[in-house]
Amino acid sequence: MKLVAAIVVAAGLALTGCAGGHGSERTVELTVHHSRFSLDELHVRPGETIRFVLRNTDPIPHELIVGDQSVQDVHEAGTEAHHGDRPGEVSVAPGATAVTTYRFGSPGRLLFGCHVPGHWAYGMRGVITIR
Repeated sequence: MKLVAAIVVAAGLALTGCAGGHGSERTVELTVHHSRFSLDELHVRPGETIRFVLRNTDPIPHELIVGDQSVQDVHEAGTEAHHGDRPGEVSVAPGATAVTTYRFGSPGRLLFGCHVPGHWAYGMRGVITIR
């Protein structure tokens, strides 16, 4: 009987991790190729945590910045050469992989993009819908 109870508890924990929504985490893989993200749109749930795995197949560095328009504006005008200390911000070297995690709040819309000079204007960005 204890074995059956342990299996039921383990199955419940596994399903909780996959359920989406408040308190859950999932991984989203983004590949950068020719200064473009493999996704330009992402849907998440309020309270969901996304582990972004960013793979850079280009011979130049890139970055991923998640935030609202004001965050994107600061980074577009900013001078930070490297990211990685804040959730939702990471730099990735040529041919490398980098990871950042971001927990989403209330329903709405955020943006993600790369602010290496000229990349945002080139269209290296996307939209995250939280609902």
